[in-house]
Amino acid sequence: MKAHLLHRDQDIDLQRPLPWNEEALTKDLALNTLFNTIARGDKFVFEVARNVILSGLDNDLATIRYRQNILQDCLNHPAVVRELYAVVVEAMEKEKKHYYFSLWRHPDWLLRGSIELLEMFLGMVKKLRKIADSHADKFVSEGWTAFFATLQRELSDEYFFRVRYHLEQLKFRNGVLLSAGLGKGNKGTNYVLHILRQPHHRRWEWLTWLVTEWLKQFFRWEWLARRFGRRPSVFEFTLHPRDESGAKALAELRDRGISLVAIALTQSKDHVRSFFDMLRTELAFYVGCVNLHEQLARKGEPTCFPLPAAAEEHRLLFRGIYDVCLALSLDQRVVGNDANADKQDLVIVTGANQGGKSTFLRSVGLAQLMMQCGMFVPADSFCSSVCDGLFTHYKREEDTSMKSGKLDEELSRMSDIVDHITSHPMILFNESFAATNEREGSEIARQIVSALLDNRVKIVCVTHLYELAHGFYERNQGNVLFLRAERQADGARTFKLIEGKPLQTSFGEDLYNSIFGALIG
Repeated sequence: MKAHLLHRDQDIDLQRPLPWNEEALTKDLALNTLFNTIARGDKFVFEVARNVILSGLDNDLATIRYRQNILQDCLNHPAVVRELYAVVVEAMEKEKKHYYFSLWRHPDWLLRGSIELLEMFLGMVKKLRKIADSHADKFVSEGWTAFFATLQRELSDEYFFRVRYHLEQLKFRNGVLLSAGLGKGNKGTNYVLHILRQPHHRRWEWLTWLVTEWLKQFFRWEWLARRFGRRPSVFEFTLHPRDESGAKALAELRDRGISLVAIALTQSKDHVRSFFDMLRTELAFYVGCVNLHEQLARKGEPTCFPLPAAAEEHRLLFRGIYDVCLALSLDQRVVGNDANADKQDLVIVTGANQGGKSTFLRSVGLAQLMMQCGMFVPADSFCSSVCDGLFTHYKREEDTSMKSGKLDEELSRMSDIVDHITSHPMILFNESFAATNEREGSEIARQIVSALLDNRVKIVCVTHLYELAHGFYERNQGNVLFLRAERQADGARTFKLIEGKPLQTSFGEDLYNSIFGALIG
């Protein structure tokens, strides 16, 4: 039985390698702030969210829409999702307490431990079925309706009865019935373990077992159970209490008889455990999304389900987009931005220092990642083409770990990006190639950006290099959108971006006056 809440027809593979640049993405987009809010202290949810979000660039449109519908159900019924997750976590915690059984290789211990775990899992599965019976009609997404239908179809009352009956039989309360033949040298061969009687006796056997169990529960008298239990006519012998060799021989015969059953039951236990393990993983992602949504709602920040488009469409259109990590770090609401970059391959952002350019760049990268893993995004509306690679090229502060100058280090990181470039990537540049003079930095950046544009790479570039921005503006290629950080007449920043031609100044004087003006005055 499969949950399939993240993929329509497969399980998620948490062992799959993450993108080669996951460390840079985490640092440049401040992803740990996002992961921590999603996890709410749950380390498992943190790791699942990290894996699912960073691996979302591999998802196709169908998978993104499939998850969006499931998540919408989760946001509509968060208590049910958390209740399911609590049941699964409880099952996994109880399973850990039985870990010592797996350390034994003795057939009797393996059999006993597997039966105990399966009985525990059976109780947890009953809880899942009960939740499905109570809430299935409230969910409308394909993933949830299929999951609840599977629980109700495969976990019927008859199924529970049969499993309980077979587990009771495998406890061998009345001993082990074996048959064998004689081989060479009168040695035993062809050992066969007999658990159930012939098929035409099964109906009466089930009825006898049911009555016996009921009497045991009602009266708690073992002699009634023995009285109602049927005993076959067999020849018997009794070992002397001091016959250690005989007892050892019988124990070896019993172990030989139950070893295959113990192995099969252990495999069954592992199969059920894998179902709970995968269900816990898939539910953890949606529980984390619910956590994040509730936190943003408390802050009054908007969210929306984005409209993903095919990579070839080159779409990028949004309204009210904001940096979710910044919003989670501040008490007040953050400023959102609008832009229409449909059919545009390059977005160049210039303007005043401390005007919200880097924050805007981060908001675009975060929204793209969140959309592609099937989440809602921090915006009033958002539409973007999917990409199969997201790359960040941010300026780095010089430190002792650098083996060369800042420009060489920037060029080296750019070379790494080119080596890993994908078919439909998005690259975010943040004040790149500013480690040298204006003319040299602009020329390096122009050649790199132009080469990327020739290959239809989607680029969002924040820069203070006026020659670079103005050069693209003068060429007027028709595939570039120019945004500028707004600055009011008195120098105040609104943190809004507006369409406009690049300006030659970044208004560093405003910062100087705001810091030193009062002292000079």
